Amino acid sequence: MTSRRAFIAGCAATLLAAPALARRPAARRLFNGRSLDGWMPVGDANWRVERGLLIADRGTGMSFLVSRDGFRNFELRAEFWVSADANSGLFLRCRDRAAITPDNSYEVNIFDARPDPTYGTGAIVNVAPVAPPMPRAGGRWNAMTVRAQGDRFDVVLNGRTTVDGARDARHAEGPIALQYGSGMVRFRRVDLRPL
Repeated sequence: MTSRRAFIAGCAATLLAAPALARRPAARRLFNGRSLDGWMPVGDANWRVERGLLIADRGTGMSFLVSRDGFRNFELRAEFWVSADANSGLFLRCRDRAAITPDNSYEVNIFDARPDPTYGTGAIVNVAPVAPPMPRAGGRWNAMTVRAQGDRFDVVLNGRTTVDGARDARHAEGPIALQYGSGMVRFRRVDLRPL
């Protein structure tokens, strides 16, 4: 009889949780694999779509692809490949679409060759350093998940938590930007789920 009560209690808990799970917003694909629709280039990087990949491998200075929409609370998942010498990143809640910097947005870095690795790959520049050893992203496909909810930030790179509960309230809302600084940068997926 005890196992039957446990089974019934488990079923009831599942049924009570089902409406909450059903209300969870679906992920939105920001990169459709076919075009730059929904993105605005800033700078002179040669962003293009080839064989379903978003690619940049030339440009002078920092360049970006900026989402047309702005976002507040979200979970962003990006799948990317970069060369070992690449300087790239995901910029969140950008306040100025035309002049994106780590001072007016949150830069989740993808930069294995950064001279000071404190804010290298997996860190949020000037907010949350990455604990040594800094993870390496160059020369392989990677999955990065960034959760931004209110003033709290979490970053997971290839299953390793690189930022856990960092707090910063300077930027509340804004577009997402993909950075090209140097090397070869490829994105095959950029998805965002509102929280």
